[in-house]
Amino acid sequence: MTAGLLLRPRSGAATADRLARSAAAAEGAGMVTGDVPAWLGSRRRAHAARVRRIPFAELDGWSFEAGTGDLRHRSGRFFSVEGLHVTRPDGEWRQPIIVQPEIGILGILAKEFGGVLHFLMQAKMEPGNPNLVQLSPTVQATRSNYTKAHGGATVRYLEHFLRPDPDQVLTDVLQSEHGSWFHRKRNRNMIVEAAGDVPDHDDFRWLTLGQLGALLHEDNLVNMDARTVLGSAPMTHPERTALTPDDGLLSWFTGERARRDVDARRIPLREATGWHRDADSVHRADGRFFRVVAVAVEGSAREVSSWTQPLFEPAGRGIVGFAYRRFGGVPHVLVHARVEGGFLDTAELGPTVQYTPENYAHLPPAERPPFLDLMLGMPPARIRYAAVHSEEGGRFRDAESRYLIAETDESTTPAAAPPGYQWVTPGQLNRLARHSHYVNVQARTLLAVLNTHPAGGPV
Repeated sequence: MTAGLLLRPRSGAATADRLARSAAAAEGAGMVTGDVPAWLGSRRRAHAARVRRIPFAELDGWSFEAGTGDLRHRSGRFFSVEGLHVTRPDGEWRQPIIVQPEIGILGILAKEFGGVLHFLMQAKMEPGNPNLVQLSPTVQATRSNYTKAHGGATVRYLEHFLRPDPDQVLTDVLQSEHGSWFHRKRNRNMIVEAAGDVPDHDDFRWLTLGQLGALLHEDNLVNMDARTVLGSAPMTHPERTALTPDDGLLSWFTGERARRDVDARRIPLREATGWHRDADSVHRADGRFFRVVAVAVEGSAREVSSWTQPLFEPAGRGIVGFAYRRFGGVPHVLVHARVEGGFLDTAELGPTVQYTPENYAHLPPAERPPFLDLMLGMPPARIRYAAVHSEEGGRFRDAESRYLIAETDESTTPAAAPPGYQWVTPGQLNRLARHSHYVNVQARTLLAVLNTHPAGGPV
């Protein structure tokens, strides 16, 4: 009955080896790495998009519902801005939240040139990016976009990701987005190898992982959606030992999730007490955290050339960082079991530090978040990686964070990690990121840096 069936290896070692060879390729068969910023600039000038703040009254198709106060599109598609009530043992709060139940596609197309995998990256305009055009995945689209709810053009190269041949899939995992601003938002993070010829387009270029690793050192160049896909890739990391074995790490994290008592429920936006709405924004009186604003986009090269929409605008630039140490010569980073109200589960593994300093400036040092002041005051000689990256430009306006990997020591980050924190190797974190809801989007950005520099690092 089973005669003739072909059994194949369970391990993805061959894929990891191919990705490692691509990460080792500092240049590729296409564009020179140093020419990428100028190319992005040329695409920005070619499309000449303009984004401007507008009052809510000028939103086209968006309105606040009379009963709930929720901000919705008349089509019922895209997303809505509602309220969220989060209750924890240490307190409660209410806030606006983006509700977007659709699962989008973040897909990078791969193809071998000269025996080395290259990845098709797009110069994509997003209205919330501070420089508008950044390097993005081949396909970056919500279901509303690729089913043309906006009445616009077809998403280019989408056919490679809708029903891919399993033998061509290099990675495919549902990942969360920002749990502080999205309610249970997930995207399908994919890398799919092309089976045949791929037509060229002026807005797309083939790059190796090594080139992408170099570009991750540039400010506001590789967008969040590309970073999360690269952070989910099944890379090979050289370490074979760790402070905590894999089974112990999983047990620790399961325990962290089990002990967190979090109740997060959607409420009407008008019930988000402490938040105020005027003609131009939804905001807190003290100006902390973020505000909801509206923008008009004109002259875009997107599927639709002009539109209006709400965006979340943070109170200041964030700082996101891993503390890094070697134990027995093996690199480790300090992760935090982080609770965010919008997560599908109670917690995901985040960086050591993930905060906007302005939100805590009023607190005395003893009450500020752990390790925040350590990262803010890190001497340059200790910083192994630093770059400013913007967050999701399709939903957030000028949302930037300074991403760091910084070498620490026993006096500042002891080997016996405090409650809620754990030392993990890059390889352990990479293995967990191949599964849903283990590693948050900010940690996946830093993991993308480690993945594209697989020699051990960090960087």
